[in-house]
Amino acid sequence: MNPYTADERWMIQQAYEGMLSDIREHVNDSKQLKLIDDAYHYCLEKYDGKYMVSGKAYMFHLIDMARIAVLEVGLGYMSVMAAFLHGITYKENVEISEIANRFGKTVSIILSGFDKISALRTEKVAYNSDNFRVLFLSLVDDMRSVLLKVVHRVYDVRNQQDVDEDRLGKYFHEIKYIYIPIVHRLGLYKLKAELEESLMLYENPEEFYAIQAKIEATKESRQHTVDLFLKPLMQALDQESEKSQRTGKNRFTYTVKWRMKSIPSIFAKMKAQNVPFEEVYDLLAARVIINCARKDEMVCCWTVYSVITNMYEPNPERLRDWITRPKASGYESLHTTVKFDDKLWFEVQIRTVRMDEIAETGQAAHYLYKGEKADTEDWLLKVREVLENPSIVSFETSYRSNFKSDKIFIFTPEGDLKMLPVGSTVLDFAFEVHTHVGETCNGARVNGKVVPIRHVLVNGDKVEIFTNKKQSPNADWLNWVNTEKAKNKIRRFLKEEELKESEVGKGMLHRRLKNWKIAVNETLIESLVKKFKTENALQLYHKIATEKIDLAAIKHFLSEELAQPVERMEKAEPAETERKEVNHEGGESLSIGEDIDNVNFKLAKCCNPVPGEKVFGFVTNEGNITIHRVDCPNAKSLMERYGYRIINVKFGKGY
Repeated sequence: MNPYTADERWMIQQAYEGMLSDIREHVNDSKQLKLIDDAYHYCLEKYDGKYMVSGKAYMFHLIDMARIAVLEVGLGYMSVMAAFLHGITYKENVEISEIANRFGKTVSIILSGFDKISALRTEKVAYNSDNFRVLFLSLVDDMRSVLLKVVHRVYDVRNQQDVDEDRLGKYFHEIKYIYIPIVHRLGLYKLKAELEESLMLYENPEEFYAIQAKIEATKESRQHTVDLFLKPLMQALDQESEKSQRTGKNRFTYTVKWRMKSIPSIFAKMKAQNVPFEEVYDLLAARVIINCARKDEMVCCWTVYSVITNMYEPNPERLRDWITRPKASGYESLHTTVKFDDKLWFEVQIRTVRMDEIAETGQAAHYLYKGEKADTEDWLLKVREVLENPSIVSFETSYRSNFKSDKIFIFTPEGDLKMLPVGSTVLDFAFEVHTHVGETCNGARVNGKVVPIRHVLVNGDKVEIFTNKKQSPNADWLNWVNTEKAKNKIRRFLKEEELKESEVGKGMLHRRLKNWKIAVNETLIESLVKKFKTENALQLYHKIATEKIDLAAIKHFLSEELAQPVERMEKAEPAETERKEVNHEGGESLSIGEDIDNVNFKLAKCCNPVPGEKVFGFVTNEGNITIHRVDCPNAKSLMERYGYRIINVKFGKGY
């Protein structure tokens, strides 16, 4: 990579000094400027000879981002440093520890959060937009990480020639579902309008230019219409205001503003109402802002409403009274829509100066009072205050005191997003995906690393579940899950399995009693229940099936304690001299899932082994293999009494 030419370095320096001049009103401390200068020269060295897709020197991109961060988002010197350094960890293989050492911990935290949200897969954000926004905000330790990402996307839409087409499409997808709602929530309305217009130009350029042309073509007539609408209204309001001054009762003055709805807003209405531009219900909106005493606010607002509706016919279905009963967000205003000239409709908002200030600060964001779902966190309400009053409230205290998430968001390999409680494990995630996936889960790959089923997940993990048809839930699993959904699924499975195994155990006992020539009756079963201290016969059968009660122990009890004549019908065991002892600690081991995949084996219910644990195999009378942990409670007894049936096994890669 060839370094920048002397001319390029001169132009970069000029742009940098111009940026410093622009932000000097906001950042003028000599120590802060020195830190910014250090970050600038550090990046100039690292990125020497690096260019954008358009051929523009990469340093211009960083300088422009720094300017946007301060002048349009309201950030300070830390964010200017972060704007220069963003992405340097993965673009230039710089360790985050080096950033912390050279530029401070706060900058490294901002950049770490920026890297985390940059690494997220967002191709399916349209299906989980609310969760994605919360995930973005919950991943970071400093809100400036998200705001820096907003700054980056603002730069991208202004300099689309610097971004390749594939990435530009991805960026606009994120802008639509993540960044526009966030900047609106923060009250950054100018940036929101710019992003919305850029998005529409990218997605629907023909419609944008068609609407723009119609707005321009009707500009003079529209101004004439507004003048005709407002002139008599303002005359009537002047008379009412003068009257209040004379009488000294409910005194007020007022100002009036009007606007044309934005092109994206008009386009949205055209689609929602399925009408052409000319038939959009309310293209024009006016706002009457009243200056009066706090105690007179309600009376003055309704007085203005009365003046307007006496002059123009209101649509009663469009009246919105958020003065008598303010919105939970704190928003207060009267909204009415009135007919003018028998064909046009004006929306009129009536509020006091105080109400207008509250509405415009972001504390009552527009999408809230339009009744849309608000899933972003409450602490975002504080960020506007931080942006406007950085000396009063710090980012760290605002973030930490207002945001404590009890949820995590996990990605599937396909990029789908699942929401789980904090503390959830691989098993919780598996059951969230599908019941069968959960029941056969035997591990996972998390962020490329193989982990066991009890591994605890963290926000933003990408999880690929491993399953095996021979895996099934056991009682220990209840200790390894955090969600009620997973717990209920496991309990249901265990109950069903208990009933099945009880039937198996019952059959095993009855066949053995038949071999011993002992009649099965209720008294005999009750004596076995009492002897082996089970609650009922069902539990007795279950413990026989799961080898927690040995049939040999039952045989001994019947012959020795009940003096039942037991005939030896089993196949004779080999003589001691013929037994082949197996040392489970040494020698070659058969691999579960590889060598004995075609052999009928099962995992012992008495110890519930899982992949990764040391195990051994026990050959049953039927010739099947039961897999036990080496520290199983029954291991010592099995090895002492049936050493010749013990075989070396281990969990293979395929299990």
